[in-house]
Amino acid sequence: MGELEEYPQPSVAVDVVVFTVGNSELRVLLIKRGLPPFKGSWCLPGGFIKLAETLKDAAKRELEEETGIAHKDLYLEQLYTFGGQKRDPRGRVISVAYFVLVDSTKTKPFVTGNEKIEDVQWFSVNNLPELAFDHEDIIKYAVKRLSYKLEYTAVGFELLPELFTLTDLQKLYEVILSEKLDKRNFRKKITSLGILEQTKHYKKGQHRPASLYKFKKAKPLSTFKRVQFEK
Repeated sequence: MGELEEYPQPSVAVDVVVFTVGNSELRVLLIKRGLPPFKGSWCLPGGFIKLAETLKDAAKRELEEETGIAHKDLYLEQLYTFGGQKRDPRGRVISVAYFVLVDSTKTKPFVTGNEKIEDVQWFSVNNLPELAFDHEDIIKYAVKRLSYKLEYTAVGFELLPELFTLTDLQKLYEVILSEKLDKRNFRKKITSLGILEQTKHYKKGQHRPASLYKFKKAKPLSTFKRVQFEK
């Protein structure tokens, strides 16, 4: 311990980027701070880790304490470590960021009872308010990472309900990738991956009923090579 005491110790925190898709846009969950620094400003859920918990446990705890979202069955993945020297006015704070994917049909009004939080809201990633700390950079990095992962894993299915149409799936890809995809090419490639199972159910609409599919959860998320979808 003598050697360690010679060096000032930085603090370690976690920040959580929570994504969902709603109203044809990719959204991120933000909280409005009720305490300084940056009181009244929007930022990501997060906070300092406790000595007796893992980084992942800290991310789950902060998410539930600050947004009311329980971590059960959520897709949570470590994103990156942000350690800029001036990212926090309170001192040297290194933050390990995680991202979470939430099906929009399962989102509920947020009730946390946390006096440190003034408000909790979803925002379009393309229309963010002014953010505290370096959280805008964290969100931009997370969006880029999600877009890339969508092309070589089945992680996007975490944002869908259990049953969905191929049109629902294509719209999801288009929202995250920010580009229009060719319908025939998309369906050919996505069905060739062997990760979809057509069910006996249909979704009624203005036109003929559309078949509902589900994701073969028995298959690993990384069962296919990177897929380039044509516009």
